[in-house]
Amino acid sequence: MTRPISTYSIVACDLDQGEWGVAVQSKFLAVGSVVPWAEPGAGAVATQSYANPRYGPDGLALLRQGLSAEEVVKRLTEADDGRDQRQLGVVDSAGLGATYTGTACHDWAGGLTGSGYAAQGNILVSGETVDALAATFEAAQGSLAERLLASLAAGQAAGGDSRGQQSASLLVVRRDGGYAGLSDVLVDLRVDDHEAPIGELHRLHALHDQLFGQTPRDRWLAVDEELRAEIAERLAKLGYERLEDWAGAANLEERGDGDLKIDPVVLRELRRSQ
Repeated sequence: MTRPISTYSIVACDLDQGEWGVAVQSKFLAVGSVVPWAEPGAGAVATQSYANPRYGPDGLALLRQGLSAEEVVKRLTEADDGRDQRQLGVVDSAGLGATYTGTACHDWAGGLTGSGYAAQGNILVSGETVDALAATFEAAQGSLAERLLASLAAGQAAGGDSRGQQSASLLVVRRDGGYAGLSDVLVDLRVDDHEAPIGELHRLHALHDQLFGQTPRDRWLAVDEELRAEIAERLAKLGYERLEDWAGAANLEERGDGDLKIDPVVLRELRRSQ
């Protein structure tokens, strides 16, 4: 018998940044391999409970056609004989959210929608988890990834999955926002099996931001003669002549750009590597 994905998730977007994403936690192995789906310019989908994985690609295809979140939910569930056991969250290209909870989903189960998001969960301690997901997303500041992570942590603090924790996932997409500008996947982090998956997801996101994030150019440091000499000395001790070569070996190549200024994250990591 199929095991239910006892889950709470939030599907959301930041239209100003052109980002869509999903954050999810569950007492289920590798929840990130089933629940979250997103495509820039189209929308995002979370499929859970006795999940129908086809809701992901099929939902994105409908969103790509310009259908609203409500219409996508309607189309997917009406065509599915197992709809009573499904749970689904969708955010469309306009930032409208829709959520669906089948009548046979295990208590507590339900969802909420608001501007730019849909939050839902099943087999939860109580509805306070979904309330916390929604309220935290509405109040949180920062990037979409940061707001999704804050919502996930708040949901757990409010009770979370009644069976406990096991895995968590964060997916955020933006057109050409991924590695080297050649991918639409801005963030794709998964904790497949961990006693505290949300905390581990926060740790991974901080590492991801260190390696692939962007410091605003007005916060970059001018490379004067003194700093240039320091950089050259540190590089020489590490066996490098050029900063970009060391940055590439340290997986910081996304933060490099010329030699007149330096990203403070790069400088900090160079100093730490001695």
